[in-house]
Amino acid sequence: MKTAITRILTISALLFATSAFAAGGLPEPARSPDKLDAVRAQIAAKNFPGAIDELKRLNDTGDADWNNLMGYSLRKGATPDFAGAEKFYDEALRIDPKHRGALEYSGELYLQTGDLAKAEQRLTALDKACFFGCSEYSDLKKAIAQYKGGDGRSSSSY
Repeated sequence: MKTAITRILTISALLFATSAFAAGGLPEPARSPDKLDAVRAQIAAKNFPGAIDELKRLNDTGDADWNNLMGYSLRKGATPDFAGAEKFYDEALRIDPKHRGALEYSGELYLQTGDLAKAEQRLTALDKACFFGCSEYSDLKKAIAQYKGGDGRSSSSY
């Protein structure tokens, strides 16, 4: 009897702690500044030339996040460089084949360039990389549905 009560109390405490953490009840550890924070700030401001300049300054070509952000900045600029963006997304995926950002953004690139089959391949790869689902999968799935529902032309909204 004591063992059963102890188990119930232990499980209750774990459930309480888990729900408190999920609800934001426990403080998050402080995040240290990331070398790419300045790049992300430029991207958030839609200053893609500034993001590219900062990425070039950092020159961290062996980093999957660096390559992903370079690809994104090249694709989203006023004059998109799709070939350059694809090169950087491919490098990010060579470094980290499950890089969710590179999978999503390269899928969007393929939609912009009219290659639905490759976009759907990226969606399949995201489905495998996101075990319990993720925003990157949902976003690319929505973009593919939008592409299929439209006239098939590329859209800058991807």
